[in-house]
Amino acid sequence: MSLRIAFFGQAAFGKDVLVRLIEAGHEIVGVYAPPEGKRPDPLAEEAASRGLPLIRPRAMRKKTGEPLAKRVEEYRALGAELNVLAFVTMILPSEVVDAPEHGSLCFHPSLLPKFRGGNALAWQIIQGETEAGVTVFRPDAGVDTGPIVVQKGPVPIQPKHTAATLYFEELYELGVDAMVEAVDHVDRGTAELRVQDESQASFQGLVGEEDARIDWSRPAAVIDRQIRGCDPQPGAHAGLAGARVRLFDAYLAEESSDGEPGTVVECRDGAARIAARGGSLWVGRARAEGGKVSAEEAGLVVGTRLD
Repeated sequence: MSLRIAFFGQAAFGKDVLVRLIEAGHEIVGVYAPPEGKRPDPLAEEAASRGLPLIRPRAMRKKTGEPLAKRVEEYRALGAELNVLAFVTMILPSEVVDAPEHGSLCFHPSLLPKFRGGNALAWQIIQGETEAGVTVFRPDAGVDTGPIVVQKGPVPIQPKHTAATLYFEELYELGVDAMVEAVDHVDRGTAELRVQDESQASFQGLVGEEDARIDWSRPAAVIDRQIRGCDPQPGAHAGLAGARVRLFDAYLAEESSDGEPGTVVECRDGAARIAARGGSLWVGRARAEGGKVSAEEAGLVVGTRLD
């Protein structure tokens, strides 16, 4: 058996899920990828190389939330039996999400119902979660609230994981497998939908600049999680000589420190150790203006005080 699939996604994750579904014998009737940007999108490149119908809209809904009639009509013409949403950031109208015979399957990088929202990877680290996982669910009118089809995990969140390394080292392959498994269940008619337990639910919004602002009066362990959760985006930030500097590649130091919180007390191989309440943390790289450089190159030298 096989399904006619409309595929929505981006980046390497979208590409790998697409290839696996094609290898499984499914027919891809259309691929929705982000608009062209400065960097080529791996999913769009894969779809183009295979001669698949490639659609790259800037939006599927008006700012009022109403669907763009032209885009909906274009979608319906594909005749999809199932939508696969592989790390989609575009907001899709219900006229698309609910249209196929088998509805839609959506990927989320947490063990739902915990950590609903668009920055689940970051918040799991920031809030000190010890385990992570992935979920494939059937989207409904809520934000990541639909019934669960496949869930994989838990996997441990390590003390040095950033949002990026948690994703690529622990959740990426798990997520690809989960997406393919969920589609297979739908194809075979064996999908079991599990309603999410609202008593266990949590929702976190996008990580904004205020969430990323470092308060040096907080404990070192809390600041460490904040920096790692905001790595690579948006980058936890502090003040340095009247400018904003963003910190990356951080981890809790074994060394204790009696220095004033926010003060660089040691430098080693380009990294800077910064005192904080109840400990200190190493910061490997920083960005003030331009690209990331070593912490020392960014001006974090012994005696420097971050606001």
